[in-house]
Amino acid sequence: MAGVNLEKVEKTYPGGVKAVNGIDLDIADEEFVVLVGPSGCGKSTTLRMVAGLEEITSGTIQIGDRVVNEVAPKDRDIAMVFQNYALYPHMTVYKNLAFALKLRKVPKDEIQRRVHWAAELLGLQDLLKRKPKALSGGQRQRVAVGRAIVRQPQVFLFDEPLSNLDAKLRVTTRAELKRLQQQLNTTTIYVTHDQEEAMTLGDRVVVMNDGNIHQCDTPLEVYRKPTDRFVAGFMGMPPMNFIDGKLNNGSNLIRFEGGGIQVPLSAEHSERLKDCVDSSVVLGIRPEGLSFAENSAGIPIIVEVVETLGAQMDLFVRSASDVQLVCRTATETVEPGVQLNLDVDLQAVHVFDVNHEDPDGVTQYGKNLTLG
Repeated sequence: MAGVNLEKVEKTYPGGVKAVNGIDLDIADEEFVVLVGPSGCGKSTTLRMVAGLEEITSGTIQIGDRVVNEVAPKDRDIAMVFQNYALYPHMTVYKNLAFALKLRKVPKDEIQRRVHWAAELLGLQDLLKRKPKALSGGQRQRVAVGRAIVRQPQVFLFDEPLSNLDAKLRVTTRAELKRLQQQLNTTTIYVTHDQEEAMTLGDRVVVMNDGNIHQCDTPLEVYRKPTDRFVAGFMGMPPMNFIDGKLNNGSNLIRFEGGGIQVPLSAEHSERLKDCVDSSVVLGIRPEGLSFAENSAGIPIIVEVVETLGAQMDLFVRSASDVQLVCRTATETVEPGVQLNLDVDLQAVHVFDVNHEDPDGVTQYGKNLTLG
């Protein structure tokens, strides 16, 4: 097995379109790392450069002890699972699984052993004689994974492999993928635009946008301590609530004021932000950081839309000063049109610098000031 190291890797297409902007990323041996971000952020391009399917413009890619910049894809000792599975329609499942091994002139008895091993691992024993057209989407996806694991590569690469599955099958299949990676202990790089997939699968999550890495950390750290406003708004569904305003001195604590809403900061945040008083900032509150106030204190709101999700519900509300917010809470009987007051969990509050553009017109997303 092997780790993967990217050093100042850049990809610029003809015409000067920069897809990946000199990123650094160190992936440890046996680690499961998920690249996540919106369409066009550079995550798939990064994966394809690791695979050798895209030529890098500059930088260095290392797999194990080898720099692979000039190494052909077939010689990198990686296996890739694509979004469309890319199975050979005229071949049976057995032959699809065995094909890459035959090309490598692996002995016939070893091919048979590896194919049956992968089939048992993925529950494909009864499907080996079928062709892809006779399989469901989930079964095709398992065959595509099986074709990768029979090669026993140093690194697995997954490019949005679950995007063609229905919602229920996506949930069960991603659990199977995580279990499989833990059994095989193979270094894995996985690309998705789905935040939930990223949070549930990765040992670490790499959040990308505009060809840059915004944050690389464990899923919980990325969720609880986003480094900037882009990460805060992208990770989590519903997304974080943002309110524009200023920091002012209160009687004991620094107070946020904006959009007709006042929120005192915690003592810890007040100490950290004492030099930011009178500065324009953006307050961030995750939906679960808002709850029903037990008295008339809090933020007065009117409920506009209720989405019931079983054990919890999302309330889309509007404050008296016309600020729209989303509140996630345990299931209770709440109807649209009801007037309530919301409490803010001060430990769940984030304060961000205001977004701005540098001289080249590139958006600099507001830094999370509450992280120090």
